[in-house]
Amino acid sequence: MTYTASQFLSMSGKDLDDLFSRSAAGDIPNGEAKGTAIIAPGTAFSAEIASLINIFVWQGKTFDAAHGTLRNRILAFGLNAIVAEVYKAASLLDGKECIVLDYSKTSLVAEHIRDEIRAVGPGVYLGIVYWDSKQTIHFALEFPAI
Repeated sequence: MTYTASQFLSMSGKDLDDLFSRSAAGDIPNGEAKGTAIIAPGTAFSAEIASLINIFVWQGKTFDAAHGTLRNRILAFGLNAIVAEVYKAASLLDGKECIVLDYSKTSLVAEHIRDEIRAVGPGVYLGIVYWDSKQTIHFALEFPAI
């Protein structure tokens, strides 16, 4: 099945975790991905919250697979900031391989943040955000079709 960020918004947190657990890490992505924050998944407010965050706070991530890094695109004008190291390691959720987006050595602002992503379809990744080791929210990354 092919998934989209809008489908994730209507799924429950448990369903998102289950999909994440069933999915393989996939390849470390390269290039620019549109991001969708998934807050209050499965509620009537999830899409509205995601839209506001996308407009004013976070638009997505730009990966440089060759260098194992990424930059988040933030603010209304898409400033490339908040760098993370990108590598494969065991997930905090289930211990299986995932792609880790590690801010601990690259950002004072986000040093407590660890994102994990897995490929759930062609060009689509589902992610989980952790504050230290506590799961906080989910997010989606959608890369343009080539």
